[in-house]
Amino acid sequence: MPPTADALTITLKNARSVRRISQLELALRMGVSQRHVSFVEIGRAKPSRHLLMNWLHELQAPLGLRNAALLQAGYAPAYSDAPLTDAALAPATLALQQLLTTHDPFPAFVLDAKWNVLNANAGARWLCHTLMPALWPQLENGGLNMLDALAHPQGLLQAMLNLHENASQMLAYLRDSVASQPSLMPQVNQVAAAVQQRLAQRVQRQATQAPAGPGSPLLVNRFASPHGDLSFFSMLSTFGSPQDITLASLRVEHLFAADAQTAEVLKRNVPPALVDTAQAAI
Repeated sequence: MPPTADALTITLKNARSVRRISQLELALRMGVSQRHVSFVEIGRAKPSRHLLMNWLHELQAPLGLRNAALLQAGYAPAYSDAPLTDAALAPATLALQQLLTTHDPFPAFVLDAKWNVLNANAGARWLCHTLMPALWPQLENGGLNMLDALAHPQGLLQAMLNLHENASQMLAYLRDSVASQPSLMPQVNQVAAAVQQRLAQRVQRQATQAPAGPGSPLLVNRFASPHGDLSFFSMLSTFGSPQDITLASLRVEHLFAADAQTAEVLKRNVPPALVDTAQAAI
């Protein structure tokens, strides 16, 4: 038994627990016996490299976790972990930049797995400056984290008009992200506390509001701004079947105007000259 066998068993048990998959279901997916799955999880059997790769694939484990498990089992890692500045990732960084540029004047952000903003287009920079000017320097200096921006006393939650409608879905989404990034739990808990505090401040107002009409097919977030109310829904772009840990951790969040007023405000306030010059280096 390798010295890291205990670490491997913990990794595999946690990965299965996060996905809420039983040993029997996992065994059936891989075409092995439940007994063998149990023996591997308690350290009585060592999985082959092929089985371990299949195991982690079935659990949709993040690529970084797959490398860690391989190393714990005594195998070489399977995935590269190059920085975005690496020449090998140049086509990917170009694709990210194109996504940002073509989405202007509507906001778009490049986020990593820990919710750090790595890049933002002109529309996103304008929106951050408009909704949370106190955090604008962090974005300009490349140090803005969106979870921290949500929890900040002068962050996004303070400008959100319909938090009471979307809080449960937003928190559920954030907690799902903890499954692949357990280190995010303290930040997600801070966001949850900020949400509860914000909702408590609205209790009296909510009690006097008219009942909501039929729900939208899209989750729309509405924000108060000096330009009037702004409404957005979002879409996410990720790389298809990435084979590098850095690329697998990235996603582009595209915000779209949910009404004509928001679209007009963005088109009026994010001029083409800014679109051409406000590209931040990843």
